[in-house]
Amino acid sequence: MNAMTESIREEALDLHCEGAILPGVLARPAFVSAATGVIVVVGGPQTRVGSHRQFVLLARALAWGGFACLRFDYRGMGDADGDARDFEAVDADISAAIDALTDAEPAIKQVVLWGLCDGATAAAFASARDPRVGGLVMLNPWVRTTQGEAAALVSNYYRGRLLSAAFWRKLLSGGLDIPGRLREFVVNLRTARQHAPATRDLPTRLAAALAARRLPVLLVIAGRDLTGAEFLAAAERAPLATALADCPLTRVDVPEANHTFSSARWRAEVEAATLTWLRSQA
Repeated sequence: MNAMTESIREEALDLHCEGAILPGVLARPAFVSAATGVIVVVGGPQTRVGSHRQFVLLARALAWGGFACLRFDYRGMGDADGDARDFEAVDADISAAIDALTDAEPAIKQVVLWGLCDGATAAAFASARDPRVGGLVMLNPWVRTTQGEAAALVSNYYRGRLLSAAFWRKLLSGGLDIPGRLREFVVNLRTARQHAPATRDLPTRLAAALAARRLPVLLVIAGRDLTGAEFLAAAERAPLATALADCPLTRVDVPEANHTFSSARWRAEVEAATLTWLRSQA
């Protein structure tokens, strides 16, 4: 047992959500917790463990830093009861998690929702309707639209391919379908230049959620992730740009990281950024 695990406690909890039981694991400091608690909002399809145990290790790191942290399975995912559902329909699940966290740690005065990909977007939607939420940690938020995906491919993917030694080896060996790749590029370029619907697409709905309460936000972007690139492009345009400008926003970039921050170094950067930001909000 190392110093971190000796200084925290972990407890299995059953969360109750509209007749379903959702399994959760609460990590908390061995002694006094901060007045802010953290809930990991899982992206889909994921469980409370996370890719490469990311959520397990994050929760322990936050508890070691003094913040109680709860991770859990949505209805229909992992070991939870019920039917699987879209990330825009998990408000009740997140509300049940807040109930469980505040019941287990009565000293908690506010909750921060921490989410990756569509978990980040689901967290923002839930925050708009639950006054117990006092902040958001959003990693590579999901704002997928047809035009946005095409634009991110044109600006990020193809540029990266041209700089890749593997791409040129494949090209020079004759193993690349050049006409097919050119057609694909042209289609994506045309799609990227189309005008997206002005109302109620996902970036618009996310902007409305953020604007509802203007909560402090820690935004973490991986440099080698198409989802993160698509979010940044959407964040340059209204209404998402306006909504973010109205929120107390802290941005952290992890330039070499992929979508799930899969290396120990990238994961440690995310944990450190989260702890630093949580302490700044106290």
